[in-house]
Amino acid sequence: MAGYNAFALFYDELTSNIDYEKRASYFDVLIDKFGGKKGGILLDLCCGTGSLSEEFYKLGYDVIATDASMQMLNAALDKKFDSGSTVQYLCQDMRKLDMFGTIDVTICALDSLNHLPCVDDLESVFKRVHLFCEPGGLFIFDVNTVFKHKCILADNVFTYDMENVFCVWENTYNDSEKRTDIVLNIFARDNDVYTRYNENFSEYAYELDAICSLLFKAGFVICAMYDYDSFNPVNENSEKVVFCCKKPLESKC
Repeated sequence: MAGYNAFALFYDELTSNIDYEKRASYFDVLIDKFGGKKGGILLDLCCGTGSLSEEFYKLGYDVIATDASMQMLNAALDKKFDSGSTVQYLCQDMRKLDMFGTIDVTICALDSLNHLPCVDDLESVFKRVHLFCEPGGLFIFDVNTVFKHKCILADNVFTYDMENVFCVWENTYNDSEKRTDIVLNIFARDNDVYTRYNENFSEYAYELDAICSLLFKAGFVICAMYDYDSFNPVNENSEKVVFCCKKPLESKC
């Protein structure tokens, strides 16, 4: 899994196209739609630099946020200091999630689960989330699809030219393993001087049927699957899928 060292320094600038307020509102609608506890305890799993966590806090949730990257969490803590929020940030690997009590809603956004390198890791996360999920609680997450890895990320190169950062994003796709290896070359400008940073990590695509099977095995009921950030059904060209899952009130675990 990616530790995000250099990338953490420039993550917010390179993802400035993401409307976190809109994303949080979308998840908030899903929580209401499927009977989640509004304003309850919300876990932002793999929170990154905390942008989404802070938006959930503004919506009235009692937010706990975890990430395995201390560099990402340092940026999140800066936002907490600036905003005065009460978000509780914890450095944890999602495969070893350990909460103090039960959680009403768990959100895992921005294809964080695609960083898990094998099915066993995905199963471990689902089981840990289920363990700490309040009966009747929700687990909502998104994943990049095999289609996106194979046809969009593929063996392509993307460039990001920001005011003070220039990034070359290079992909190499391995179809047999459904894995995309990613190399970032980041050039940060300080006046007329550029400093180069490098980051390497991989994303893994999982078939939707396999994800469904693992969720059922962990004890979740799948309430809905949507094409990314919509209420439209999933189709063969969906690049990202949102899963809405619930832990039954009478659970075996």
